[in-house]
Amino acid sequence: MPENKILVVGGGISGITTAIEVAEVGYEVVLIEKLPYLGGRVVKMNQYFPKLCPPYCGLEINFRRIKQNPRITIFTSTIIENISGSKGNFTATLKTKPAFVNDNCTVCGECEKVCPVERTNEFNYEMDKTKAIYLPHEMAYPWKYTIDESVCKKYDCKKCIEVCKYNAIDLEATSKQLQLNVSSIVFATGWYPYDATKLENLNFGVFPNIITNVMMERLSAPNGPTLGKILRPSDNKEPKTIAFVQCAGSRDENHLPYCSGVCCTASLKHTLYIREQLPEAKVKIFYIDLRVNGRNEDFLNIVKADKNIVLIKGKVGLINENPDTKGLIIKAEDTMTGIRKKVEVDMVVLATGIVPNKIDIEKIKYDNNGFIIPGLLEDGIFAASCAKRPLDVSASLKDATGMALKAIQETK
Repeated sequence: MPENKILVVGGGISGITTAIEVAEVGYEVVLIEKLPYLGGRVVKMNQYFPKLCPPYCGLEINFRRIKQNPRITIFTSTIIENISGSKGNFTATLKTKPAFVNDNCTVCGECEKVCPVERTNEFNYEMDKTKAIYLPHEMAYPWKYTIDESVCKKYDCKKCIEVCKYNAIDLEATSKQLQLNVSSIVFATGWYPYDATKLENLNFGVFPNIITNVMMERLSAPNGPTLGKILRPSDNKEPKTIAFVQCAGSRDENHLPYCSGVCCTASLKHTLYIREQLPEAKVKIFYIDLRVNGRNEDFLNIVKADKNIVLIKGKVGLINENPDTKGLIIKAEDTMTGIRKKVEVDMVVLATGIVPNKIDIEKIKYDNNGFIIPGLLEDGIFAASCAKRPLDVSASLKDATGMALKAIQETK
């Protein structure tokens, strides 16, 4: 029988919060994450609500709490393959990808300098590239390099091994399987942005100056692909006019039938990024309904009062490109006036929605949209935050703390 051990699946802000809350009241916890680093989507943000803090502000404290707590065991590059047993005595089967870089790594960077292979950088939503051996980001936890096995030439190259002074690279490493006995399990599996290429009328992926909201977040971040400068992808020039298209694929039976609840507020935040960095830029926001509440209404009032920002209630039907300027031509109907609009802007930001990550495990029941249904989970298994519904960071933290308490109760 497990001794009060709890498994948390997902190393984003919710999973981290759950794990820390469990450990700090005296229980053993295992935290697993499929990526080589912790932090999930939040670590990719420039700022998050409600205080507009940079993500490292909160994550640095949490990483320190993890390091100082011997009750927390972490497995990165790890997925859960199966669950058997019942409340109080689950057996979870885990699989960990090969760790080609071990804990001897000092992050000296010599391996990266000599690596001849490049890969698209998922951390920056493929807006730039890294080497095949790379540091995920400047505050990565665990603090070490990782290797993208899909592009690494391994022994056909070996340059990284030749320059490493610390025997930190093992290209013969293999995947490992582990069976873990736990009393309860919390799924904090998070979300990913909706695939905007499916919105054929909006032409994302066809015209370079159409980006998504998560890409805008990275463009604005000091550690992003442009070091925090908001620039057009086609020519790296400052845009003078920018349009936001709300509900890009959301509230649409052909795509996401639900509202993600956070996209409107995120776009309002992005306009504040623009106004601070590009004070003369003109912004247009095309929306169906603006859904903000609580303290976030303050952001809406700031935006409404700005003479350089225009709110247009209307659904965008088509986006094309002006081949001469690489600007985007937006066709939409203003539902307040009934007038069809055709405007050209330098750049477009699509506010895509939240899609939950799914894990194919028999014990987990999902609704038609891929969210876990808490009421259909077995005793001892719980879902946290965006695994069961779209939430912002603040609400996710509260929910994750609640799931930590429930998981602890199941160890009694």
